[in-house]
Amino acid sequence: MTTEHYDVVVVGGGVMGCSVAYHLKVLDPRLRVQVIERDPRYVAASSALSASSIRQQFSTPVNIALSRYGFQFLLDAAERLAVDGERPEVGLVERGYLYLATAAGVDSLRDLNTVQRHCGADVALLAPETLSARFPWLATGDLALGSLGLHGEGWFDGYGLLQALRRKAKSLGAEFVHAEVTGLRLSEGRVVAVECSDGSRVACGELVNAAGPQAAHVARLAGVALPVVPMRHSVFVFECREPLADMPLVIDPCGLWFRPEGARRFLAGAPPRDPASQANAALEVDHDQFDEQLWPALAHRVPAFEAIRRTSAWAGFYEMNLFDHNAIIGRVPEVGNLLLINGFSGHGLQQAPAAGLALAEILVHGVTRTIDVSPLAFERIAAGRPVRERNVI
Repeated sequence: MTTEHYDVVVVGGGVMGCSVAYHLKVLDPRLRVQVIERDPRYVAASSALSASSIRQQFSTPVNIALSRYGFQFLLDAAERLAVDGERPEVGLVERGYLYLATAAGVDSLRDLNTVQRHCGADVALLAPETLSARFPWLATGDLALGSLGLHGEGWFDGYGLLQALRRKAKSLGAEFVHAEVTGLRLSEGRVVAVECSDGSRVACGELVNAAGPQAAHVARLAGVALPVVPMRHSVFVFECREPLADMPLVIDPCGLWFRPEGARRFLAGAPPRDPASQANAALEVDHDQFDEQLWPALAHRVPAFEAIRRTSAWAGFYEMNLFDHNAIIGRVPEVGNLLLINGFSGHGLQQAPAAGLALAEILVHGVTRTIDVSPLAFERIAAGRPVRERNVI
């Protein structure tokens, strides 16, 4: 039996759901907002299992804008998200991304640089000799160009951001409940109630799908097909005895990425070797990927990495949008009060502040006022108009 009515019900209490709830309560404190989260300890949540990095080096203006806002939000997080004088720490390290290219990738890197600089990103192209002088630990013999973010990029404590957003949203009056959504009641093209595994049912004025890797399942409950699947990615931790000064987050031409995590500890990963096998896979580390793919590539790019010791690893899900590797933000025309904030394909955590604000503005004002996310509308999927993001890691 429906016992409560909320203006907005958010399915998913990860970083996206928390960002939506926080921004809704900032924009309109009168709104009754409930967030439903099936995993309140966030054991398997993508928000808690991300490598938590942020960049402006995307190929599409909308993604650049979302992440530029996200970086400024992180800079201001202690002030924005303080509760009762307690200022959260999100551990922001501004170090930059370094994209590397062989001769085959030079034209693409230059094209991307033009888009990025036009959109206000502070990114520099570096010749191999400049790379060698600036990063003497880097092997540059097969490189033709590098692209380095000078400002507005780095890494942070993603779980800290999630918890800070959640705590702030709760302090503003958003309600969080532990339950799993099992059904949606529809009437005349609108969701009128949300049913949960504990037998509870809540009525809603608007419903937000912020279910991350489970977004397609939630959408199906409303009769909506969403091309989003959980895609398993493994992150590996290793140690190197030799100090490597001023290392940014490096993106190798082969797809490998690595960055420091302290003085002599490093994180590394790469896209799945067989993406089809990683869709809807169990949340287990692909240990063979490190020995067979990553370690040889690491040693090739950084000679000091020939002598490393792997210490740990974990796996997390990307909510991969198979249509164009870009987020889906906004209303579903066929279900008038269903809104999506899904499919970020690996760059969701860094864009959560901006995406949550955009969706909250749509709910409160009817349109976005800060960042135009209309290129990411759901309608592009039905129309077959992909907005392809070329820089997916």
